[in-house]
Amino acid sequence: MTVLSGDLAESESRKLLQRLRDTLAAPGRSQDRLDNITHHIADSIGSEVCSIYLFRDPDTLELCATEGLRAEAVHRTRLRLGEGLVGRVARTGRPLNTPNAPSEPGFRFMPETGEEVYPAFLGVPIQRVGEKLGVLVVQSRNARLFSDDEIYGLEVVAMVLAEMAELGSFSGGESNGMPRRHRFPTMFRGTGAQDGAAEGQVWLHEPRVVITNPVNDDPQRERARLNEAVAMLRTTLDTMLSDEGIGAGDHKDIMETYRMLAHSRSWLRRMEEDIDLGLSAEAAVEKEQSHARVRLEGSADPYLRERLHDLDDLANRLLRILTGQGRDTGAALPENPILIARNIGPAELLEYGRKLRGVVLEEGSVGSHAAIVARALSIPLVVNAGRIGSEALNGDAILVDGDVGLVHLRPEDSVAVAFRDKIAMQAEAQKRYAGLRNLPAVSTDGTRIELYMNAGLMADLPSLHGSGAEGVGLFRTELQFLTRTRVPKRGDLAGLYRRVMDNAGDLPVVFRTLDIGSDKVLPYMKPQDEPNPAMGWRAIRLGLDKRGVLRMQLQALLRAAAGRALHVMFPFIAEPAELYAARRILDEQIERERAMGHDLPSLIRVGAMLETPSMAFAPPAFFSSCDFLSIGGNDLKQFFFAADRENEAVRRRYDTLSPSFLLLLRQIIERADAAGTPISFCGEDAGRPIEAATFAALGMRRLSMRPASIGPVKHLLRRIDLSELAKVLQQGIDEGVPTLRPAVTDWLARNG
Repeated sequence: MTVLSGDLAESESRKLLQRLRDTLAAPGRSQDRLDNITHHIADSIGSEVCSIYLFRDPDTLELCATEGLRAEAVHRTRLRLGEGLVGRVARTGRPLNTPNAPSEPGFRFMPETGEEVYPAFLGVPIQRVGEKLGVLVVQSRNARLFSDDEIYGLEVVAMVLAEMAELGSFSGGESNGMPRRHRFPTMFRGTGAQDGAAEGQVWLHEPRVVITNPVNDDPQRERARLNEAVAMLRTTLDTMLSDEGIGAGDHKDIMETYRMLAHSRSWLRRMEEDIDLGLSAEAAVEKEQSHARVRLEGSADPYLRERLHDLDDLANRLLRILTGQGRDTGAALPENPILIARNIGPAELLEYGRKLRGVVLEEGSVGSHAAIVARALSIPLVVNAGRIGSEALNGDAILVDGDVGLVHLRPEDSVAVAFRDKIAMQAEAQKRYAGLRNLPAVSTDGTRIELYMNAGLMADLPSLHGSGAEGVGLFRTELQFLTRTRVPKRGDLAGLYRRVMDNAGDLPVVFRTLDIGSDKVLPYMKPQDEPNPAMGWRAIRLGLDKRGVLRMQLQALLRAAAGRALHVMFPFIAEPAELYAARRILDEQIERERAMGHDLPSLIRVGAMLETPSMAFAPPAFFSSCDFLSIGGNDLKQFFFAADRENEAVRRRYDTLSPSFLLLLRQIIERADAAGTPISFCGEDAGRPIEAATFAALGMRRLSMRPASIGPVKHLLRRIDLSELAKVLQQGIDEGVPTLRPAVTDWLARNG
């Protein structure tokens, strides 16, 4: 019997799915369920063989049940992901249909199964929204291709199996030895975007929608539920678009895209067809979501791949309407929460605040908004961590290592013990560093290095005195803009800057004016369609073109500093004229404030952030015109090596301790010294002890870093002779070594 021929197809398909549901709901062993399922499917589709392969671990498929193959092969036959035709289906996420399986590339002969007498092969993936769960296979003695209707029918059945596997219906039984879903240890290798290590429990930013019944009893009722939910979704999107507060720009473009997809007739028609074959409305939505993922993930077109996110968001909105499962599930935040999300905005991350022990994102970048906030909160962050959101459950044990970009989900005891040892060693080291808090960073040869901290939130300021920092070398003012839906008011900014200065007391605070653009796009600002935004309309370029915002921010700073010293730094200066133009705007605001009778700062120091190689060759007058300079190491390094720091293929390819880069830094330092202008190094490398010692040996006398790095850097600087390290650097430069890191590391091991 074949299930799929006209009206009979829908009837037979629904009967099969009902039998599967009854089988799964019946008490008994999970192995008995699997055996009954393969029998029902083979009988309904009219094939001699039906087999179910499930993932034993992320890389291994196991034959868990079969009708037609040798019974002794069950739980003994295993394949690696991509191995054989079954592994190929699992890897690609696409059906494989062939009349002659042995002739297919990659075919693996498995004599223990007896499948060689069944040449016709149809395998469909068992998957749930991109999560690979297994493979459903039917085989026949007749060398034939299975029809499109049969393929479609098996995909509907596979969708039900995926939901049942998700609910643990096939695992954990004593007889089959299969591990329960979401129970085995899994490691994810991502990118460390904020240093640190943390142990805790998973907290999902977007909890998974649980579909408890993937099969319907009444297709007409399910169609009505689906259409009602789609209508509600469309109304919600229309309302959001008509909201005057949304404005123009990226937000509106995204909502327009959502609305276009939500009104797609083909999208709705495919889900209705799945319902007619026996799926519930929720399962039909998720089946279409899974298929869209497979189609778009394999596309070479970046635009189409980007649409995958839109489809995911749209499907998730619809699923939440159908199930009533929102973000607020009533669950309590665990004691040591580690947040897991596909991505997250700065405002949402700030809402969690310092309650979080760490953050893991499936997407993101080292320069993303989330990374900026994570650094400000001093919590470990790993980005690009694969599909951890589909594997993790709320409350799962998790270890996050932001130093190397590793995440251990449900770790084995040996891994957890080693990880705790690492955390304990770091905590012990921090205790030792605390004893240095009130001591200066003076090397054994008497060289004094000033250590400052970076900040961007009021929450950072308690670290100023606790870390032993000598001031704030960089206060990022863009976070107050990034976390709002509208441009902040001048009075609000002035109040914030005043509180920052109050908390700093007598210690200096260097305020960097708004550094947006590139990877930091304001929610209320239309992003520019730029092929290379890191080198585009950003920072001071945007400030000079949109002077209203720059003027407002400078006015807020002047009012906040009334009667106190004010240090203002302009970002991303690529030629002297930009600094001179920005300084004229500041002078205009000073005169305006004076005319209005407002108190002025007692002292105003104006500096520039040197982030492009061009400024290493600026005329001497530029260096003399600045009250201070700060090297923005992250950008300077990526532009010097022409290596995008957001590109994992090249981000770590070039070493900071390359002689070429160090010679550039030395040239900048010498030119600043000649002009009598104080210069500092600000960036991730400043907080790494080896790099910090190297910069100090080059002649850098100020370093600005995250608060937690001040102790380790000071500890090393106080134990070494910088004049001797300078000789090591010069020797390596003279010898033309590709990098000075081995020489510096070896010298520090012997002398530090």
